[in-house]
Amino acid sequence: MKKTSSKRAPEKRCTWAANDPLMAAYHDEEWGRPEHDSRALWEKLVLDGFQAGLSWITILRKRDAFRLAFQGFDPEKIARYGAKDVKRLLADPGIIRSRAKIEATIGNAKAYLAMREEGIDFSEFLWELAGGKPKRNAWKSTSQVPAQTPASVKMSAALKERGFKFAGPVIVYAWMQAVGMVNDHLTTCPWRDA
Repeated sequence: MKKTSSKRAPEKRCTWAANDPLMAAYHDEEWGRPEHDSRALWEKLVLDGFQAGLSWITILRKRDAFRLAFQGFDPEKIARYGAKDVKRLLADPGIIRSRAKIEATIGNAKAYLAMREEGIDFSEFLWELAGGKPKRNAWKSTSQVPAQTPASVKMSAALKERGFKFAGPVIVYAWMQAVGMVNDHLTTCPWRDA
């Protein structure tokens, strides 16, 4: 059952999500919840790659447009994208129109499929690198939360070795937080134990 923001005091929510209703809903319903679906993990990694240099709220506001533009983030479809598709995506005002990030998404779809063809489950591979279960931190303020960790450096290197782009340690750590490999809800946050 989903926890909704109305059930808990918003002033106790992690400070980064306190002032915007869309960020609050994302925080309360998605962020930090362990995700084990391989395709969903891949989609979130792609979106975190698009976020590089931007704020997460920008991506969140465009997420539905991204899903439409990238055909539901189906790796099999995206891996077949060619120059015509890149041109279409570069003209789409609903997404981040970065050639490097679009081409990285196509390459990342190919890398994802190559892992699958080798018999490697994306989720199992990454959760094993993360230690198999969420790491629970005890940060009291947002200023204590690191931008990267040794675990994100290791996971980034493993992804890059398999051909992934826009998967540096900072992007990977933000992604690890988002998909619940790391529980970085502040100690005062009611969603810490959700």
